[in-house]
Amino acid sequence: PGANYLPSRTPTPPDVTGRGTELRKVRSNSRVYQRYYLLESSLQALRWEPSKKESDKARIAVSSIREVRTGRNTETFRTNSIYDQISEDCAFSIIYGETYEALDLVANSAEVANVWVTGLRYLILYGKHAMDMIASSEDSLRLVWLAEMFSSKVVSNGLGGREEEGISLRSAVGLIKSVNPGVRSGKVERRFKELHRIKERTRGDRVTKEEFIEVFHELCTRPEIYFLLVQFSSNKEFLDTKDLMKFLEAEQGVAQVTEDTSLELIQSHEPSEEGRRQGCLSLDGFTSYLTSMECHLFDPEHSKMCQDMSQPLSHYYINSSHNTYLIEDQFRGPSDITGYIRALKMGCRCVEVDVWDGPDDEPVVYTGYTLTSPVLFRCVLDVIGCFSFAASECPLILCLENHCSPCQQRVMLQHLRRILGERLYTGPIGEGEGYLPSPHALRGKILLKGQKLKEGCGDTEGDVTDEDEGAEMCQRMKELSDLVTLCKSVRFTDFQKSFSTQKPWEFCSFNETLAVRCASERPGDFVNYNKRFLSRVYPSAMRIDSSNMNPQDLWKCGCQIVAMNYQTPGLMMDLNIAWFRQNGNCGYVLRPTIMRQEVSYFSANTRESVPGVSPQLLHVKVISGQNLPRPCGSGAKGDVVDPYVYVEIHGIPADCAERRTRTVVENGDNPIFDESFEFQINLPELAMVRFVVLDDEFIGDEFIGQYTIPLECLQPGYRHVPLQSLMGEDLPYARLFVHVALTNRRGGGKSHKRGLSVRKARRGREYAALRDLGVKALDDVFKMAAPSLKEATDMRENMQNSVAVFRDLCGVSAVANLMQCVLALGARVSGADGAPLLLFELKEQYPSMESQGPLPDVLRRVVSTYEMMIQASRAVIELSDGVYDRILQIQTTAMEFHDKLKPMAVKEGLKGRKVTRAVESFSWNITILKGQADLLKRAKTEVQENIKQVHYAALTSNLSKGGTGETTHTRRSLDALPSMSGTAPARSFP
Repeated sequence: PGANYLPSRTPTPPDVTGRGTELRKVRSNSRVYQRYYLLESSLQALRWEPSKKESDKARIAVSSIREVRTGRNTETFRTNSIYDQISEDCAFSIIYGETYEALDLVANSAEVANVWVTGLRYLILYGKHAMDMIASSEDSLRLVWLAEMFSSKVVSNGLGGREEEGISLRSAVGLIKSVNPGVRSGKVERRFKELHRIKERTRGDRVTKEEFIEVFHELCTRPEIYFLLVQFSSNKEFLDTKDLMKFLEAEQGVAQVTEDTSLELIQSHEPSEEGRRQGCLSLDGFTSYLTSMECHLFDPEHSKMCQDMSQPLSHYYINSSHNTYLIEDQFRGPSDITGYIRALKMGCRCVEVDVWDGPDDEPVVYTGYTLTSPVLFRCVLDVIGCFSFAASECPLILCLENHCSPCQQRVMLQHLRRILGERLYTGPIGEGEGYLPSPHALRGKILLKGQKLKEGCGDTEGDVTDEDEGAEMCQRMKELSDLVTLCKSVRFTDFQKSFSTQKPWEFCSFNETLAVRCASERPGDFVNYNKRFLSRVYPSAMRIDSSNMNPQDLWKCGCQIVAMNYQTPGLMMDLNIAWFRQNGNCGYVLRPTIMRQEVSYFSANTRESVPGVSPQLLHVKVISGQNLPRPCGSGAKGDVVDPYVYVEIHGIPADCAERRTRTVVENGDNPIFDESFEFQINLPELAMVRFVVLDDEFIGDEFIGQYTIPLECLQPGYRHVPLQSLMGEDLPYARLFVHVALTNRRGGGKSHKRGLSVRKARRGREYAALRDLGVKALDDVFKMAAPSLKEATDMRENMQNSVAVFRDLCGVSAVANLMQCVLALGARVSGADGAPLLLFELKEQYPSMESQGPLPDVLRRVVSTYEMMIQASRAVIELSDGVYDRILQIQTTAMEFHDKLKPMAVKEGLKGRKVTRAVESFSWNITILKGQADLLKRAKTEVQENIKQVHYAALTSNLSKGGTGETTHTRRSLDALPSMSGTAPARSFP
């Protein structure tokens, strides 16, 4: 199908109308049959062979086909024991007949499946004229546009409109690169010359219009985008405004789309004047839109500061650099001010300065007892003064490691006051404050971290620095000591001592080895410690090569400042750079809620679900790649690569996973992968997704490119992923094309073994389990919560289960939202006269579905399931507030015992470890109560969004009772629907 659009390597109609295609037929008894499927020459029927049936029964009339459904989205597929062995991208189903029978098929590749699906959809729309529609291309938008483009080049070349003479080879190459700048000039030129050889043309320096169009079709057509266009196009050649609206709403998650919105997009991206005039988006316009910044994987909302910046400093991760002055290794490498410039421009908010006595009474910066070269302290301060707030106005922490004599400390003081001046924060410490000030309150300020003189000590007394244990005693001036206010360096002894004596403004630095040990042996204490105090982790002294630790290993414990060697690229820096991109690259990222709450239970090393947090399912389909370069360090000759893609999840141990695609041999220009993966994310706030493209046939280097992104920054739908080099630079025109969706656990997929936070009920439902403390008064309070927790879980899961069942009956994938369900339903509810058999009544708060006559079995089940879904949704809307309030009231009552919990435990006869366990169980229970209340609140928001999507999709599909939908350019927005308490998000993941 689509011969004018698809390059020659893509299967075309003769494959399915001549000798046929080998497909596997899947039956409900799990049996699979290999058959050859082909279209009859008249294009009136599909038949298969060999078959034991009579020839007239081993066929399906094209006129009886109601729908061609992609994926494993029929009851036969879903209930089949070999479900997991069938690729989602190779499966498709033909729904036909009055009783909606299904022929479930599996192709040998996603490409073959796409060709069948596209061709059959053409036949359903155009019948026996489908081939004529495909073959006839004189009036297609693309060909008219290409002819105009070619003619304008003829005129600009001064040929007086003599098109038969053609244009120069150089001009033809330039025209194609103007549309597809990623294609290599040499490849375009070679293709034209091959055409000339085939046609035995003697003059190879001229290109005719026909040759130009042929090469353009081959090099500028992306079949995967063509197949996508066909799915949403009502005419299979272009998208009109209504088609585009459906795509934006259902797939891209864009809310409140109008026809005017679609027209604006068409005017921006459609290259042909005729298309813009008609309000149509051609394949080339659709490709332009999908490769634009509007379809970037990264949500632009996160390109600016978007998080609450009014919380205490300890509630944020802070972008940090280790030995910032070093630009190579840690032992012999040079020191240079460019290290500070690079780090500060990249949004770093914590830099390190090791100061030692230098010649001519000028302090210098370098690593003591090594061969690293020195750089003047005042030069470092000049650079910090110049670039400190170049990327962010958030506070900058200056870790000052002072090894100077009293004489040169005076010089340090002079430089600090002269160069940094009023930007140095010297405000008083709030002795009664339990937390540090917020980044917002400290914006534009530089905080000095260092040692302070003890109370009553003279100018010549001091202590060793926290990082350089065993170093010489540092004599400090009182004036220098007074510049240190909110970040006083103290040595860490143990958590128990810190909990009892440490002040919020006291700041511990952990060697990587110690931090990893604490994270492994005392993960819960480490998380609780970091709720109130800042902790800085610096690399082990063994990392002489300036390699980096994995920041995720420390972030999962709440460590705010993980110092990185910015000069060393690779996975660890990719994670660090990507992580801090999510809040406008301001250098501060709010930590997960469960790590900030004063009373909460979270173990950083959990390999199970997190109590009080609803797991999410991330669905990623890697569709294709474009313009993938040869690895930089490859010793292979030529530009050919054999790419494959890894999709990695980085986060808490329970979330870490990776999956890889197959290898596409010798194709870096537009390799088609078409593979889908699913990941369960137990702590979404701390998860990152990394795409890595590698070369399977490498010599010396396999790395092609990567892109890392926080889960919170993903945009849903069809997106392009810009690839970056090992050094973090964008690779020109190199990208991946993917589809992304995020759903709750009811979205599909395998069941997941839950952790200690659940207890299975007799009927298999999982309920949140509270723990006994051994303190009767508190245990009695928590027991009061059991009925409300059960009711909350039942309401939430009844709703989510009913949505999942309705989704299945609508025949859409597990990642589909309710808008996509209703849109899919609209395509298959027409009766014999073309009138819809089902309509939605939209006048009431909850849209009802009404039959317009006798219904086949499958549609009766759809109506019944929809009613159950509305009933479950109504319960959430009308009852959730009361349950929510009861749970929070019990939590409030329990918190009144928090400060006297230990004395109460001792009074009950608990001792030692039992008291500690009682405190842990209390935190666990509070976390469960707060988490379950939040989940219920989010379920209500989800229902509100679902009902709006049903309402909107019914209007879009002309399935609203009492009218045929809205035909004006401006349609009702989602906010105009019947109001319900609470607000729904403007955009949600499908």
